[in-house]
Amino acid sequence: MYKELRNHIIKLFGSDTRLDGRKFTDFRPIKLETGVASSAEGSARVNIGKTDVIVGIKTEVMEPFPDTPDEGGIMVGAELLPLSNPDFELGPPGIEAIEIARVVDRGIRESKAINFKKLCIKENEKVWMLVIDICTINDSGNLLDASALAAVAALKDMRFPKYENEKLDYKEKTDKKLDLKDLPITVTVIKIGDKLIVDPDLDEEKVIDARLTVASLSDGTLCALQKGGDYPLTAEDIDKMVHIALGKAKELRRLIR
Repeated sequence: MYKELRNHIIKLFGSDTRLDGRKFTDFRPIKLETGVASSAEGSARVNIGKTDVIVGIKTEVMEPFPDTPDEGGIMVGAELLPLSNPDFELGPPGIEAIEIARVVDRGIRESKAINFKKLCIKENEKVWMLVIDICTINDSGNLLDASALAAVAALKDMRFPKYENEKLDYKEKTDKKLDLKDLPITVTVIKIGDKLIVDPDLDEEKVIDARLTVASLSDGTLCALQKGGDYPLTAEDIDKMVHIALGKAKELRRLIR
């Protein structure tokens, strides 16, 4: 079955088309909504084709880590619900969930778009921690890009809750927003045979040779790279994949602005 599917996909690639008729660097239709969860401090829902992901942000006041006494931080977790894909199981996070959480975390953290020092309430005592929860509703391929886009949109949407006299009131949100210096956008480019494509669907994900996930800023600065797949990439492959990712990131960034 794998061999037949791969051969069929590569045969279509020879005609410059994909299973669903898209060109190699075409995303499926994208829909982005913010403020979808009233109980969260910030939230967003992203649909890429039939892939559906929700991200919510909760804030906590906690002691800073010993090595960063004047900085807050972020924590990212991903829950791949069985209702979104029969291959997902309940229980501790699997390898795919861990990778999604780490890639989303790294893209945001390494972008320096958040000044963590501004999340400090009192040095050595209290800081804001932003907890970013990713939840899959339907997996139809490319969960990485959908999750990362929803996470950044949720950060832009968030408002801090009221914190007064060391009491946190989640029921009352303030007008204070998170100061985002830029919008780090993540785009995954995959290689099948000798072709490079974006936004793989589930069938394309089954037959990938290699994958490169690229997080970047609006000026093209690279924040993070994540290699996936069983086969190596050449320097030429990487250059082409980064170029594609930077171009598509500009399109995705406009959805948030």
